[in-house]
Amino acid sequence: MSDLTLPAPGAYPVATISDAMDRFGVATGLRPLWTGARLSGPAFTVWTRPGDNKGIHAAFEQIRRGEILVVAGGGDETRALIGELVAEKAKALEVGGIVLDGAARDVIELQRVGVPVFARAVTPAGPWKTGPFRIQEPIAVGGVPAMPGDWIVGDDDGIAVVPRARAAATIAETERLLAGEQTRRDDNRRLVARS
Repeated sequence: MSDLTLPAPGAYPVATISDAMDRFGVATGLRPLWTGARLSGPAFTVWTRPGDNKGIHAAFEQIRRGEILVVAGGGDETRALIGELVAEKAKALEVGGIVLDGAARDVIELQRVGVPVFARAVTPAGPWKTGPFRIQEPIAVGGVPAMPGDWIVGDDDGIAVVPRARAAATIAETERLLAGEQTRRDDNRRLVARS
């Protein structure tokens, strides 16, 4: 994706991106931990056993500025994969956001730190740290495949995973759909003004 500059967080609604992909690529059950959280960037993938965050700590040795940490945690809701201290490290490394098919904790502190976090659940129970894990391999989050480098987009509606090879075409189609939506809004305003 080095030849494509990805849009900034919030530039395009996830719902319209989903429409542009024929409604494929939307992760099920992953929500922002606070209203207004937005992210956009290339995926850095981690596959870990449920409730274990050793792989997340290992990922921080390799992840680059602006990448989105995308963690396949088996959908486990019993142990938080991240909390305040992990978020602070992500902030220091300028990670673009965190997507967990698993749970998080310390929600108020996560919002204070400001790294956008999307997760399946919240629990106060902390993680195991024993592994095993895999880094930068194909994973699935919320029932959607995600490859390293895929475009990850998140807003209040949830998460979309755009395959890297389709990112440019998806952006173009999203812009076309948004223009059509604006035309319909304008038409509706004209109808209201006449009545």
